[in-house]
Amino acid sequence: MNPAGGGRLLRPVGGGVDRPLGTGRGLLLREDSAPSPGDKLPRDLHQARSGQDGAGGCCASPGERFAPRGCETRGGQGSGPGPGQGSGLGTNGLLRAAFAGARLPGVALGLTERVDGWGDGARRFGSQRVLVEPDAGAGVAVMKLKNPPVNTLSLEFLTELVICLEKLENDKSFRGVVLTSDCPGVFSAGLDLTEMCGKSPAHYAEYWKAVQELWLQFYQSNLVLVSAINGACPAGGCLMTLTCDYRVLADNPRYCIGLNETQLGIVAPFWFKDTLENVIGHRAAERALQLGLLFPPAEALQVGIVDQVVPEEQVQSTALSAIAQWMTIPDHARQLTKAMMRKATASRLITQRDADVQNFVSFISKDSIQKSLQLYLERLKEKKG
Repeated sequence: MNPAGGGRLLRPVGGGVDRPLGTGRGLLLREDSAPSPGDKLPRDLHQARSGQDGAGGCCASPGERFAPRGCETRGGQGSGPGPGQGSGLGTNGLLRAAFAGARLPGVALGLTERVDGWGDGARRFGSQRVLVEPDAGAGVAVMKLKNPPVNTLSLEFLTELVICLEKLENDKSFRGVVLTSDCPGVFSAGLDLTEMCGKSPAHYAEYWKAVQELWLQFYQSNLVLVSAINGACPAGGCLMTLTCDYRVLADNPRYCIGLNETQLGIVAPFWFKDTLENVIGHRAAERALQLGLLFPPAEALQVGIVDQVVPEEQVQSTALSAIAQWMTIPDHARQLTKAMMRKATASRLITQRDADVQNFVSFISKDSIQKSLQLYLERLKEKKG
């Protein structure tokens, strides 16, 4: 183990499996950020409904698929995996410095809004809850989660995340994404408990399919995905970062990370367990899952759930430096290796998706579970009050 700030490099995280992109109905995004006409909605999400904002609760809680795709980043500098240092270059300058020699020709992304300081033709795009800041010239994009106050993973938010990642993957200009939060102090509070409480079995099934789809899209992505974890990251937020190739966590004692579902009386599904186990090992995962542990930065680095811990102001730059190193590897070799490492884990869910949905609906519909969730949501309301 490296001391805080050192981190480890290129540790395999699990398996990826090839699967064709699905088709479906487009999700309406806001007018100034609508996707290009050819965009498709990933399979299993075509029934996702609009106007279903997540409020309040959060869980404490085969076709060839691998080819160059997109990425996100905010300011960073230097090269290599070490912590970044302050710089007056700005976001675009930092990108150019980190990616010198690894630039790709820029291609428009159905772009909507100019991004000050980015390369020619670069524009923001996204949706109500996701903002993507691309630099096609560098082959990188920053995907910012912005579903305030705490980035709970509502049905619509899950759908928009998948659409934005797929849009970047379909543009061969992009090779990597930095995933970060636009909400101060929190990366993502996890699954939206209001989607799992007081609703119909049909809604629970729809929501769980969306959670599955997010994991499959991110876990099997051809892009280099790096998490710049700039806030608290429990449960579903932690799961999202575990799908990434590399994780950088801000050194703030309030920014804990882990799968803490048992603290709410919820059992983490087998594919949550598999993802964590691939990263930190069987014994550490068994202990963490049973106790619902949330690891502060130093412990998170020690157990291996993150790869680096750096000062909060260096999270973005360090993530950018790390992604630059990953992008020095030829895409075909890296992507095939990633697919080989992750195939078994992804295939396990793919072959059991329907059964997993049925198990979730059966479990979450139990009176005892519903009462537990309602009690937790009421406590959250009291704290806010």
